[in-house]
Amino acid sequence: MALAVGLTWSALSCAQTPSQVLVVVNKKSVASREIGEYYLRKRGVPLANLCTIETDPVETIQRPVYKKDVEGPIGRFLEAHGLRESILYIVLTTGVPLRVWTSNGKSDTMESDEASVDSELTLLYARLHGANPALDGPFSNPFFMQRDAPFRHPVFPMYLVTRLDGYSMADMKALVDRSLLALNQPRGNGKFVVDLRANEDTPGNHWLRTAALLIPRERLMLEESGRVAENQKNVIGYASWGSNDRDRKHRFLHFQWLPGAIATEFVSTDGRTFRQPPDTWELGSWADKASWYGGAPQALAADYIHEGASGVSGHIDEPFLAYCPRPDFVLPAYNAGRNLAESFYMGIPALSWMNVVIGDPLMHLSK
Repeated sequence: MALAVGLTWSALSCAQTPSQVLVVVNKKSVASREIGEYYLRKRGVPLANLCTIETDPVETIQRPVYKKDVEGPIGRFLEAHGLRESILYIVLTTGVPLRVWTSNGKSDTMESDEASVDSELTLLYARLHGANPALDGPFSNPFFMQRDAPFRHPVFPMYLVTRLDGYSMADMKALVDRSLLALNQPRGNGKFVVDLRANEDTPGNHWLRTAALLIPRERLMLEESGRVAENQKNVIGYASWGSNDRDRKHRFLHFQWLPGAIATEFVSTDGRTFRQPPDTWELGSWADKASWYGGAPQALAADYIHEGASGVSGHIDEPFLAYCPRPDFVLPAYNAGRNLAESFYMGIPALSWMNVVIGDPLMHLSK
């Protein structure tokens, strides 16, 4: 079964080019401009595809600010430059706000209108065509589970939005550099680590097991015991419960990540901030507020980038398990040659929700 799926996806993969990427930088953030221009140059994105907005470089903004300073200018740029249809991917940069705060007071519920800036921007394509998607709750992702379809407009009325972010400029530039090196990785190099919670019959474990079935056995490390998969070498993909695994005690897995490696986990707040914690901070508990960092005790997606991964998903707030990326779509698609953006969004059920995807959207493994 894995071979058949791989052949199908390989036939659809990676026709996209840097000309289909829009890079968004914030004029008020030196770091945003630096990493945006670095990525533009390294990936070969046309200078005409550089969109500059101007807003306070804070992580959380209110919806009126999002509409005025972020979505509005990006939409006008796309229209003015005739890029509405040709752009498939939008790359945000550090310093572009991360979170649109709830205006209906229903945070941590399925009726919340809170969302990541990234996920909200996926709907910009539909809005430019006159649609008015509801803000409350998750909005169905038309690309979810589309194993056999190439991503294109207007079939899929959305943009795939990713972000270049991390704790430092060194982390972010290394992220870009590793994404380019992934192009030269032999397909047989690297293993996918899939780590389940022990002795549980849950949807999350079912998805992880299915992901493992769809990865070639010679490239798979499956951990089903109470042990946490740590100190693994030559890792190209990783999926787990993260800090929601009761057996995990430490922030870092001490993996040797190959260039192009991606990670995803079932953690509610791992994309809540990209500000670096003290080196002494470790995973905590909800009962002990003194153990929290950035408003929560849970793992941080940026730790994976800091340790050497090249792409990772996260959540700015509670997405609920059903709306986390599905590893049974993300990992097999990436293994088969789909790029980072398509692999993650194929596995993300909803838009205008809590999800963020960190990395170069065009990054993919060589055929």
